[in-house]
Amino acid sequence: MNLDEIILPVREELRIFNEEFKKAIRSRIGLLDTVARYIVRQKGKKIRPTLVLLSAEATGGINSSTYRAATLVELLHTATLIHDDVVDSADERRGIASINRVWKNKVAVLMGDYLLSRGLLLSLENDEFKFLKISSVAVKRMSEGELLQIQKSRQLDMDEATYFRIISDKTASLISTCCELGAASATDDEMTVAHLKNFGEYIGMAFQIRDDVLDYEGKKATLGKPIGGDIRERKITLPLIYALENAPGDKAGPILRLLKKGKRGSRISEVIDFAEEFGGIEHAHRKAEGFILKARQELDIIPDSDSKDSLLKLTDFVVERVS
Repeated sequence: MNLDEIILPVREELRIFNEEFKKAIRSRIGLLDTVARYIVRQKGKKIRPTLVLLSAEATGGINSSTYRAATLVELLHTATLIHDDVVDSADERRGIASINRVWKNKVAVLMGDYLLSRGLLLSLENDEFKFLKISSVAVKRMSEGELLQIQKSRQLDMDEATYFRIISDKTASLISTCCELGAASATDDEMTVAHLKNFGEYIGMAFQIRDDVLDYEGKKATLGKPIGGDIRERKITLPLIYALENAPGDKAGPILRLLKKGKRGSRISEVIDFAEEFGGIEHAHRKAEGFILKARQELDIIPDSDSKDSLLKLTDFVVERVS
């Protein structure tokens, strides 16, 4: 399964979106426009605008409002990535130097703020207050999820319920918003919009779980980053949560102490081996597959179409991806 196959029903519409996105981030300020053109060079997967377009096409058809919705979510997503790179002191984003590395933190933070404001104004200028409300709730949830994860990482007392709350807020909220906005741009049927919103939520949950699993079993060559990054940052995700809860005390204790001391390097492999030995990775796989099943069920009310097929294919892609 690959994204080219999933994108096929909206490939031409995605090209139109790309042009709309370029227009949306242009500025008369020279530095802003230079950074904006640099952002366009960063070729991401465009999963979020694709979800907006597919959701609209599957529930009534793509229109000008759909393109604005897709541009809005991509602006919000890009703004959060830029801010994340500042927080994480990241040097790269999508294979090229990050904005904070090239232009330093102040420019990066202000650029993120600019993109966020452009997204909100896009809705206001077109009287799409419903879009504004939906996206604002997502930004609020994303911030809360990130801060809760920081708090729990410092305390090292993460449990499974808190983990699911965090990934629901910090990851699933925006993916859910993509599907909700896409459907809302194409139909006034509230039940249909709710089903697409739920579909996005479940896809987002599975996506983040898979991302966390890849940190334990991926390879640098495919991920583009070393495995064990979450462990280095003391982020306790589902594989480790489950293993710690199910391992004997004499096995779990040393792992917790290792995390508290912030041990790095070769000791990362001990944590990965521990998570695998006590079923954490297998458990995470099962949970991701459970969310995918729920996501597929949400589409039962949607009429069959190429776009619906692509949404269903996306569920397979989420749990099978290796990067």
